[in-house]
Amino acid sequence: MKILNKNYINGSWVDWSGDMADVHEAATGDVIARVPMSDPGQMELAIAAAHAAFEAWSESSVEQRVNVLGQLHAGLKQRAPEIAEAVSREVGMPLKLATAIQAGLPATVTKTYTDMLPEFPFVEQSGNSEVQYAPVGVVGCITPWNYPLHQIILKVVPAIAAGCTVVLKPSEIAPQAAFILADILDETDLPAGVFNMVCGAGQTVGETLIRHPDVRMVSFTGSTRTGHTIAHAAADDFKRIALEMGGKSASVVLPDADLEAAVKGTVSNCLLNSGQTCTALTRLLVPADRHDEACKLAAAAAARMTPGNPLDETTRLGPLASSQQRDRVVDYIRLGVAEGATLMAGGQDSPDGLDKGYFVQATVFGNVDPNSTIAQEEIFGPVLCVIPYSDEAEALRIANGTAYGLSGAVWSADQERAKAFAAKLRTGQVSVNGGGFNPLAPFGGFGHSGIGREFGKWGLEEFLEVRSLQL
Repeated sequence: MKILNKNYINGSWVDWSGDMADVHEAATGDVIARVPMSDPGQMELAIAAAHAAFEAWSESSVEQRVNVLGQLHAGLKQRAPEIAEAVSREVGMPLKLATAIQAGLPATVTKTYTDMLPEFPFVEQSGNSEVQYAPVGVVGCITPWNYPLHQIILKVVPAIAAGCTVVLKPSEIAPQAAFILADILDETDLPAGVFNMVCGAGQTVGETLIRHPDVRMVSFTGSTRTGHTIAHAAADDFKRIALEMGGKSASVVLPDADLEAAVKGTVSNCLLNSGQTCTALTRLLVPADRHDEACKLAAAAAARMTPGNPLDETTRLGPLASSQQRDRVVDYIRLGVAEGATLMAGGQDSPDGLDKGYFVQATVFGNVDPNSTIAQEEIFGPVLCVIPYSDEAEALRIANGTAYGLSGAVWSADQERAKAFAAKLRTGQVSVNGGGFNPLAPFGGFGHSGIGREFGKWGLEEFLEVRSLQL
């Protein structure tokens, strides 16, 4: 068991001797690490360090920032196996996928900013005005447990690239990758105070971070409920906010689509990371006359998702990240049955032979009422709702009929038809016929899914203020 009794403040590891939080292995429930449950005083030290470092770092050269990010990229690649195993054990994602996504994607994103930064127009001309892009200030980053390092990188890297200083509060459920990141940054040429990390509860250190007057922006990824709280708190001080929150994304199969390919792609997406993904395609909308066929295909695809220990190379479906998350998902499955949906695969019982750990079966419901709880609320587990529709107009109403708008998918034999339908979806991104993820495209949501965008130049612009000089 690792005892990580330190916070990273002002370029140094600072010992913590107070309360600690247990970190559990998702597959067994065993305690594998302990991390600080810091007090507000630790957070105030970190904010003071970031505030003191801001002026010099805001005036640093692009070359200096690129150099630091290049060093970070190299460190992330070097320690990728360690990162992948830590996240796999904490979150439950199978190790092969964790290597590619949980460890690989953060390095890829970092490289996009080292490539982009020299070309970014920090100064532009508009008529007789010089338009300048200036760093927003000290940024508070609050990140979730489901993609713990990836979500940190999406905030910390563009913030540093923009010339901001950062205070990070990672999730205490899956914190080890944040400690590895701090370790890597400690070995780079990043000046002291530009990056700081404090572990603790949202109600204590998180509250201090979002309310402190020296913090000029809060970038948050997590639940819509917590995002609502942050938005209200930030409004008192007119802080800038970037919120990436929940989703209830629809995968719409148009009548001319290849149903088998559409269902296979949707189930694969829905069950990625055991459904612990905000962009998961959890609602499968199909023509009513193909509903039964779609349910059979989905149930068969779910049955092929072999559950097991995520460190086992044969595992395709790992556990959930915590007992609380498992219990929450099981309650939704029970509710789905009570609401009258047809259970096509899975269910509330643990998978055979997996009584330890936080496992939930891959579950498929058919004949789901689009207004039912399981079709409206984010479950954040391996649960797919198959919903029939009568025509494309109804499909669009159902797809847009939740408070969320983070992601979606459209399937059709006609690419232009799919694009035309996609253009009517009230959501931040849409996969057309299985189009691949692009780390240079903007990512973010409509409605209750969030405010702001991540990735690419849009992710950098979130951390910049605009100033014009009239010449």
